[in-house]
Amino acid sequence: MRLPILIWLSAALLATGSIAAKSEPSFSKKKFDGRLVDLIFFDDSEVALVTDRDSKKVYQSNNAGAEWAIVEGLKEGDAIGAFKHPYDNHVAFILGRGKTHLITKDQGKTWKPFKTDGLASPRGPIQYHATDSNRYLYQGDEECSSQMCRGTTWYTEDAFETTHLLYKHRRDCIWAKSTDAFTTGHDVLDQNTVLCVVEGKHSEDAKDYRLLITNDYFKSDGVEPRMADGRTVSGMSNIAAVKGNIVVAAASERTRELALYVTDDTKTWHRAEFGQHRIEEDAYTILESTNYSIQVDVRTTTKAEFGNLFTSNSNGTYFTKNIEHTNRNEVGIVDFEKVSNIQGIVIVNTVNNYQEMEKYWLAEKQLKSAISFDDGRTFQPLKVGDEELHLHSVTNQHNSGRVFSSPAPGIVMGVGNTGKYLKDYTEGDLYVSDNAGATWIKALDEAHKYEFGGQGSLLVAVFDEGETDKVMYSINHGRDWESATLPDKIRAHELTTVPDSTSLKFILSAVKGGMRNPEFILYSIDFGGLHERECKDSDMEKWYARVDSDKNPKCIMGHTQSFQRRKPDADCFVNFGFKEALPQSEPCDCTDEDFECDFNFVRSEDRTECRPVGALQVPQGECQNSDGTFMGSSGWRKIAGDDCKRKSGPQKDDKVKRPCSETHDSPASGDIQAKLTKFKSKFVEYFYLERHADSDAQDETVVVLTRDNIAHVSHDHGKTWTTPIDDNVVAIYPHQYNDDTIYFITPSERVHYTSSRGKRYDEFKAPEPPNQDKIQILGFHPDEPDWLLWVGGAKCSGAEAECHTVAHVSTKGGDEWKVLMRYVEKCKFVPQPDREKHILCEQYKNDDTHAALQLQSSDDWFEHKTTLFEDIVSFATMSEFVIVAQRADDRQYLKVDASIDGTTFAPALFPPGFNVAHQQAYTVLDSSTHAIFMHVTINNVQGQEYGTIIKSNSNGTSYVLSLNGVNRNRNGYVDFEKMVGLEGVAIVNIVANTEEVDGGGKKKIKTKITHNDGADWTFMPPPAKDSDGKAYSCGGQGVEKCSLHLHGYTERDDPRDTYASQSAIGLMMGVGNVGEFLAPPQDDITETFITRDGGITWTPAMKGRYMWEYGDQGSIIVIVKKHQATRMVYFSTDEGAKWTKYEFSDTDLEIADITTLPSDNSRNFILWGRDFIINLDFTGLTNKQCNLDKENPEAPDSDYYLWEPKHPLQEGNCLFGHIAQYYRKKPEAECYNGKKIDQFHKTVSNCACVREDFECDYNYQKQSDGSCDLVPGLSPKAADSICASNHSIVEYYDPTGYRKIPISTCVGGSELEYTAQSHPCPGHEDEYKKKHAISGVGLFFAIVLPIAAACGVGYWVWRNGVWDGKFGRIRLGEPGQGAFDQDSPLVRWPIAAISAIVAIAAAVPMVVGSLWRTALGAFGRGGGGYGGRTYRSREAFARGRGQYSGIGGGGGGGAGAADGFEDEGELLGSDSDEEV
Repeated sequence: MRLPILIWLSAALLATGSIAAKSEPSFSKKKFDGRLVDLIFFDDSEVALVTDRDSKKVYQSNNAGAEWAIVEGLKEGDAIGAFKHPYDNHVAFILGRGKTHLITKDQGKTWKPFKTDGLASPRGPIQYHATDSNRYLYQGDEECSSQMCRGTTWYTEDAFETTHLLYKHRRDCIWAKSTDAFTTGHDVLDQNTVLCVVEGKHSEDAKDYRLLITNDYFKSDGVEPRMADGRTVSGMSNIAAVKGNIVVAAASERTRELALYVTDDTKTWHRAEFGQHRIEEDAYTILESTNYSIQVDVRTTTKAEFGNLFTSNSNGTYFTKNIEHTNRNEVGIVDFEKVSNIQGIVIVNTVNNYQEMEKYWLAEKQLKSAISFDDGRTFQPLKVGDEELHLHSVTNQHNSGRVFSSPAPGIVMGVGNTGKYLKDYTEGDLYVSDNAGATWIKALDEAHKYEFGGQGSLLVAVFDEGETDKVMYSINHGRDWESATLPDKIRAHELTTVPDSTSLKFILSAVKGGMRNPEFILYSIDFGGLHERECKDSDMEKWYARVDSDKNPKCIMGHTQSFQRRKPDADCFVNFGFKEALPQSEPCDCTDEDFECDFNFVRSEDRTECRPVGALQVPQGECQNSDGTFMGSSGWRKIAGDDCKRKSGPQKDDKVKRPCSETHDSPASGDIQAKLTKFKSKFVEYFYLERHADSDAQDETVVVLTRDNIAHVSHDHGKTWTTPIDDNVVAIYPHQYNDDTIYFITPSERVHYTSSRGKRYDEFKAPEPPNQDKIQILGFHPDEPDWLLWVGGAKCSGAEAECHTVAHVSTKGGDEWKVLMRYVEKCKFVPQPDREKHILCEQYKNDDTHAALQLQSSDDWFEHKTTLFEDIVSFATMSEFVIVAQRADDRQYLKVDASIDGTTFAPALFPPGFNVAHQQAYTVLDSSTHAIFMHVTINNVQGQEYGTIIKSNSNGTSYVLSLNGVNRNRNGYVDFEKMVGLEGVAIVNIVANTEEVDGGGKKKIKTKITHNDGADWTFMPPPAKDSDGKAYSCGGQGVEKCSLHLHGYTERDDPRDTYASQSAIGLMMGVGNVGEFLAPPQDDITETFITRDGGITWTPAMKGRYMWEYGDQGSIIVIVKKHQATRMVYFSTDEGAKWTKYEFSDTDLEIADITTLPSDNSRNFILWGRDFIINLDFTGLTNKQCNLDKENPEAPDSDYYLWEPKHPLQEGNCLFGHIAQYYRKKPEAECYNGKKIDQFHKTVSNCACVREDFECDYNYQKQSDGSCDLVPGLSPKAADSICASNHSIVEYYDPTGYRKIPISTCVGGSELEYTAQSHPCPGHEDEYKKKHAISGVGLFFAIVLPIAAACGVGYWVWRNGVWDGKFGRIRLGEPGQGAFDQDSPLVRWPIAAISAIVAIAAAVPMVVGSLWRTALGAFGRGGGGYGGRTYRSREAFARGRGQYSGIGGGGGGGAGAADGFEDEGELLGSDSDEEV
């Protein structure tokens, strides 16, 4: 969010002295050793401050620059700069580079040091309170990432006598009373209220940042205000105070779009509406605004820098476009300036050749200037006689402060030229107007810097195109000019005076000499000694700011505006001593211009009416009958702050009779609508353009490619269709990271695309036609939407031997391209912090496609490159990992390396026996829980494929076995699927008869599920009864013989058809059967099943094989028969408890798929046939939106409840070491969810560690009893290796065979990885010794009590006969162990079951060690953990939850799982020797 910027240029001084001449101004100058910046005056004084940028000193002058002295109080060279209080002209700060700073409260007479707890933020270090100059927010300790900066804010109520912590991890904080025009409506709240943009409750991601409001400095939790549809909004990125409003911006995920929310009291917020236009990141600028409107310039294209200017109504909610194609630069500064001190006059520059600029990046702008005298409603050209005048404005500023005007009433100056367009600055002349821009005259030839003094009675200018020794001045509004001679020939840098332009003293910053030996000079120029007399009342005139063609004063905001100013020909100076000219107003009669649309009304296209846009509020007691009427708003209201006089008679805002039907939305029809569309050709592919929570778009856009190479687009979810691309389309590429953008690839170099969801289409020319090698053509950058990779085919029209791939990069959306590499297989952006250009490419060695494939890396578009691997099969990226499959030196095996930065790779340590022959493969499955799941193919014979799933530690380098015999198909896809939205739950299909399969037998498939991220897998218990209410024939035989089996990933027609939906937390559906093995899908025992508790229990939904889709975040589930002609769908609005039949056609049709938006957040669905689609619209079921109060989600009127997932083998609702709560709509609630809800509510608490929080460590394997044993013949991984990888760790532990699951947040309890002996890390022996020291009392408890306990335990073991004779083995979770397990009240850690005598000898050190570690736990472990990154809280890994929403379709049965990760399920290997 950008606000108006004042650019203070460099300044310098050479020597002191005074030069004076009769009838000329007097000069004084001073020399400094360094460059000077930030020259500021205290208002209503001659006190000035300036900063020496080189020596880091601040200087002060008390006589308008005639003399200067260093401000003392900081260490030499420690000053960052000076900052003036915007509302108290006595207060200023000098901030230091450290934590010591200075403050003055008396315009620099005294400076007092103060200290802060953090280093000053480079982004607005001090936030000012508009009415209390003792209250400040100090912002510091910034930490910046590629997404945003965040830091800490402190507050003070006594001008930094004391400071207190306000908030950590905030984006920005401001006072509610940041401007004098804003008020909360309550004096106390005006004093104390602070608004902060802070990180999310459970995530550091930019998409989760939120707005909090506090009036007690966060002593209690802040309030997150409701904004959209009565709900809170996430993705907050910026906040700003704009006159009487506060504006916050919220970013919409996976799109450039922003939403602006506005309040005038901090309580009631409204989304700013821009009609058909939308706001985008880095594409809008909040301009200088008025007390009754906000001005915003919105960039309209990414091709060039220009936009549209919008003005709001008085509460900032509805914006109207004023003028198009306003000029702006790449940092968002706009050629827009209000004429100072006069209402309603605005000067802008517009781009005349905007169409050419959209097509050609390098085209030169043709700028024209325009002026408005009615607050931007209408604009007209600037005129010099009959010629148009064009002036350089804010984007090309050559002086400090305002460009054109000052508080001098009506006097406006600028540098420019007459003619068609604005020319270069050096071709411009100086022009002046003394009627606020209505007419202009040329003042001086050539460009000059200029300034206003004596309320406009004195104009001063200095030549600005080279060296000069003259100062020009005029005392008759620029009609005539005289010169004064400077003591040196200089190049002017800045000319300034006091802010209110009342003084006759000026300061000129200049440079003398050349660049090699410049002298920086600061002149003080005093015109007070000239012979002109001081003006009297008779020398003044009444001047009206706006007049019509008959010279009669014009009204704005209900009044005229006039000033007392000096007559142009009066030979006197106005020297009233810092008394600026104030406007005088006279009221006017009210007209239509004094009214705006009331709340919930918007202007019609012709702007003659205000029409309702929402349900109107009805007065209490009215509209008891819906057919009646009530007296309500006319749609108009008088603009807040308008002074017009009401005439007698009817008024525009008088209440009118309105029908009661306008007080509520139209009732829901209760009907479902179906609409069929036939196509001329069969479907090739389809994609959705997702619509996100903060998006202003209401469309539901679907893009389809048919076999006749025609692209079809629908914006209403398939009800109506267009064919916007008049070209053959061979492929469609949705932007991987921006859901508003999609590309249409043609057989030639021409590429069509839309970045506006199909509202507008553009095209670019690719460097070559698409490649013909089935290699990905387009690649995308995750942070830079306009950065593209193109892999084309060169020399492919002639001899095949010359045809090869070429990779190119564009940073301008395809308008310009640069060659990267030739003979490539795959290239991908892999950006890292401070390395946005980082790319990985697979390239054939020596440009020979029969040679080895190398992995190349570059940070500069391959101007320089690094060969990371000499002989690879492929690489894949997923979440934070880069995984490379390379051939071993003998080329007989594959090996894997992994990296989390794309540069430093480490070899993956696989479990024993995992050498993979080169014709076999790895499949990277998932990494959403900070660990890589990888499938290693064991049998690659066609029809017999299966393998083993292994799981990595948190850096992807050390793997343990998760599950054997997992089914895959010929294409490398694996029957493995994570439950999206719920951590750690996954379903796989295993080949139960691997020995038979290896001998050529047919696969027998069984389904397993994990609830702890692959550490343990179990069969799924069957439902009690089938869909007919009958018991299953295998019931009572145990899960080995009778369990639920589901058809998986390898059998899907579309990989996007997933069990679960990211927005329907806890729900899954699948097709399968109950029995010993999975039956063919067409078998009579096949049913469709549903679970509502994350896979713990299942119930049959319908007999037979159905496809499913979740809508409105699970509030609607629709199913339809698969591969069978039908005319029926079934739907449920209560999570599958009841199903209702709906007939969508008069004839039976075979449906191939059912889909909705990828987020599953629509109430529209599409049924896909071979060459037809049917839209199903369920919006008629209800028009009531569900009520959710996140602060009190289980309130009596809430339509939601809090659901807690759990592990089926654990007591309580602990899962991964914590109890988590999610919002779920009550099944019985008859309402719709609406915009997407972040379903995670909070972590209730962390839990004590149990066996299910651990998995087997490297070189250990899980046994049938659940314990982890060392593989015979192998050694544990070197335990002290953790010390070398993290030098801050104090100690390490001998391997126990267990490591904590990376996403577990459990604390205490059975910490299985810490049950062995600890040792000091090298260099930390003293810390280790100190840490493990023990007192005498502690020694007693550590020795005497454990011996007694061990005796008792040993006797109990012996007495109860539970010893199995296997001394030294850790067994956990074994059925039938009785009380002696990890949950025993006697033993809370694993110990071996041993005899009474051995127990005394062996249990003492074990129990002592355990007690000792328990004691240590009370004081903190101090870096002793290892075995993979663990997380202390759910917040620490919330970012890693599965975000599988794909570009191409929804979750659930329809679409959208894997596409969110480009390499999801990517095969890292080759299918045949010929491909090697």
